[in-house]
Amino acid sequence: MKVAIVHDWLVVSGGAEKVLQNIIECFPDADLFSLVDFMEDRACIKDKPVRTSFIQRLPFARKRYRAYLPLMPIAIEQLDLSSYDLVISSSHAVAKGVLTGPNQLHISYVHSPIRYAWDLQHQYLRESRLTAGVKSAMARVLLHYIRGWDSRSANGVDHLLANSKFIARRIRKAYRRDATVIYPPVDLSHMPIREGKENFYVTASRMVPYKRIDLIVKAFSQTPERKLVVIGDGPDMKKVKAAAGENVTILGHQPFDVLVDHLQRARAFVFAAEEDFGISVVEAQACGTPVVAFGRGGALESVLGLPRERPTGVFFQEQTAESLLEAVDRFEKYSRLFDARQCRKNAERFSSERFKTALTSFIEDRLPDSLTDPSCVEAADDEVSLKDEAPERHLLV
Repeated sequence: MKVAIVHDWLVVSGGAEKVLQNIIECFPDADLFSLVDFMEDRACIKDKPVRTSFIQRLPFARKRYRAYLPLMPIAIEQLDLSSYDLVISSSHAVAKGVLTGPNQLHISYVHSPIRYAWDLQHQYLRESRLTAGVKSAMARVLLHYIRGWDSRSANGVDHLLANSKFIARRIRKAYRRDATVIYPPVDLSHMPIREGKENFYVTASRMVPYKRIDLIVKAFSQTPERKLVVIGDGPDMKKVKAAAGENVTILGHQPFDVLVDHLQRARAFVFAAEEDFGISVVEAQACGTPVVAFGRGGALESVLGLPRERPTGVFFQEQTAESLLEAVDRFEKYSRLFDARQCRKNAERFSSERFKTALTSFIEDRLPDSLTDPSCVEAADDEVSLKDEAPERHLLV
């Protein structure tokens, strides 16, 4: 049987690409499709050749591929997958919209319904300064069109997988479909635990508006006795630097080993985004470091917050400097309750091995014959169980 894997776009390596890498490892002989492929570091796709859409050849696509959003639904539908028995889409935009027939099985791992077209539309318009005027009207018409297409394209998927219960609820709201939760994989093998901590906090992320790195920097700049290290780069770099006090060190983009070193040594990892899941939150805990996180989204599923008996983090309830600092005060007050080994144990719930076991078992249960690499499904009966929980179905890993 032939397998195709479809990903939205291949430009930089992030959380969705880490999921893609693990899917490829389970189906090493699969063919890979994407709207565009400008990936320089090809480790996450195992140096596979990529079949792309016509957007790949359009002017300025390398830098401005997002500007072709109006064409993406049409482009994804032009990928010819008619010769494949199994199609796995990794989708946070349009990948799940590929066309499949009644004799094909299409399973879509949904990182999120298109955020800026659904419940985050108004936030996106504000951040893009598109709240009024002709451009605003055009953007709203486009997003209305994208919303309708996105909802209709969900009907062509046989089984929806979600990366968190939070996203399963969003899927239910947008598509009126139930989704099975399989948490995304975190490679724990390169993140050893460290119990001894130093007197600084750390945050790491791509600097885009919804990550709210500016909020974290602003809050810590109000408490000069606390040190903060910021790792990452992106469009908001200038805004972040403008908000930084002398106690804030901005390192910009750093290699993976530098990131892990800071995660291991930091007193706590600070996270202010309403994220679909938040792999960086798990990575910090894998290093034995507790988390101060915004109490919405996927972080509620990956962090054990106070007042649990053995917590791995603290939540704040509003995306404000005051609320964040209250959480930091609470973390410091109860610091004796946080244990590096408990943080590591909690992170192990999201290992790559468990993801592969859950994914391949889910697919095997829906296929007449096994398509998977046996190494991916070893001990599947011991690791995976299905549990019905309305309105979603959750795969507990």
